[in-house]
Amino acid sequence: MAAKLRYVDPTRTPGLFARSYAAFAAGRFAKFISRHINWKIDPLLLRVTRGRVATTLVFPTALLETRGARSGARRRNAIIYFHDGDRVIIVASNAGSSKHPAWYHNLSAHPDVTLGGIPMRATAVNDEAERERLWVLADRVFPAFASYRYDAANAGRRIPIVQLTRRDDKRSKSLVR
Repeated sequence: MAAKLRYVDPTRTPGLFARSYAAFAAGRFAKFISRHINWKIDPLLLRVTRGRVATTLVFPTALLETRGARSGARRRNAIIYFHDGDRVIIVASNAGSSKHPAWYHNLSAHPDVTLGGIPMRATAVNDEAERERLWVLADRVFPAFASYRYDAANAGRRIPIVQLTRRDDKRSKSLVR
């Protein structure tokens, strides 16, 4: 895959179709499909279409490549993202599930990742004021995040927000193929 991410402006309000699709994505059926089917299909779709098509349709999605927390094996997941200055922001929502997604545990153990073929370093955002600011932007990009936050909070989970910053080192070459 080419090392290129489409720039995603989080201040842009989503259109009617995007808002409607997000409302569908916040429903029980769509969450079930997302948790059990889409996460398996999307990495393949993104690789085959060079990052152009995923089941998220209108929402900006890229292939996140991590190393397994224990195994060190390469893992690929489709992730909704947006830009915040020079950083790329991703959200470990897991569709509001009671558990963090496996990719979050992987990047916590091995923070050197690639997103859309670009070598990056992952860092969790812990500052509450910054998290609140980023949630406003995230909700504009993917309005279903608000529903996911509500569900996760009811399950006793705080959804992590992760910032990715570009890295240009020799180690990154081994992750990009």
